[in-house]
Amino acid sequence: MSQKIDRKLSLDKFINYALYEKNFGYYMKKNPFGNTGDFTTAPNISRMFSEMIAIWTLNYWQNLGSPRKFNLIELGAGNGEMMKIMIESFKRFPIFFNSCNFYIHEISAKLIKEQKKKLKEKNIKWIKNFYNFKNVPCLFIANEFFDAIPIKQFIKKNHIWFEKHVILKKNNQAFYSEKKTKIEDIEKKLNINITNKQTFFEYSPLGIKYLRAIIKIIKKNNGGLLIIDYGYDDEITKNTLQAIYNKKYSDVLKNIGNSDITHSINYNLFRKITENFKKISINFTTQKKFLIKIGIKQRAEILSKNKPFKQKADIYYRLQRLIDDKQMGSLFKVMLIKKNNNNFNLGF
Repeated sequence: MSQKIDRKLSLDKFINYALYEKNFGYYMKKNPFGNTGDFTTAPNISRMFSEMIAIWTLNYWQNLGSPRKFNLIELGAGNGEMMKIMIESFKRFPIFFNSCNFYIHEISAKLIKEQKKKLKEKNIKWIKNFYNFKNVPCLFIANEFFDAIPIKQFIKKNHIWFEKHVILKKNNQAFYSEKKTKIEDIEKKLNINITNKQTFFEYSPLGIKYLRAIIKIIKKNNGGLLIIDYGYDDEITKNTLQAIYNKKYSDVLKNIGNSDITHSINYNLFRKITENFKKISINFTTQKKFLIKIGIKQRAEILSKNKPFKQKADIYYRLQRLIDDKQMGSLFKVMLIKKNNNNFNLGF
């Protein structure tokens, strides 16, 4: 992977190049999900995860008054495993299934191909944007979606703020550089105050754009946004940028186009952005509490009934990966954004 000229890019533009450049980007040329990929997401650990999200979705739809038309939109569907299991679950509830329009928002042509192989349902549409939704309640599900969107980073030195940039050389070597910036411009864009205690700040302009666009749709059409992702809920922003290469942590500036680059969600920032909208509320918890409250332990019991010991052990091993505090249980958080006249709180 190489380019013809040296370039100086803001960090988010560099990450976008490394992940989404149409010929060389990490997500554009391979399927990194599942057992053979660089990482395993919850739907690929156990089908119970997707079944729980399906049950939760059904309950959410009922709470909205079982509308005759309902849009379910998965943001960044990976290898399609979650949508596949959810649809299998929904088929047991024909009234819901026939009311629901299924959508996937995905920008990788390679992953769309993988998803289409797995999802042969006729009523799934792949969409590039959200502008064409008619006035129908929309539920957006973002499982490990926001963490893969490029971020900007800012560093404060001697009361002066600098934005992190990357110098990308012709031979694909890369180096960090800094450019003086006005933090007030960022505060204005986000409509928040970056506290004086901060000497570091990171955020995703595109992630915030998605968040705001979806909240506007929820306000207009009703529905909700369910975010499941690793992250933290502190006022003080952390540097969470990381790269994974061959299943190991790696230097962000090495193996460009062959490494996954991610960050942890700053749920505190998401909360502040959401609070700028009137009549919108938030529920928030850990993945462990969310899945247990929906009934994942009972589901594991049902699935393991009359199974040989080896299969039983496998079901419970996978359950532990999803809910154990040392694994995904506490690291992954769940945020629901909805209208504040909606008192639905299953899982929270």
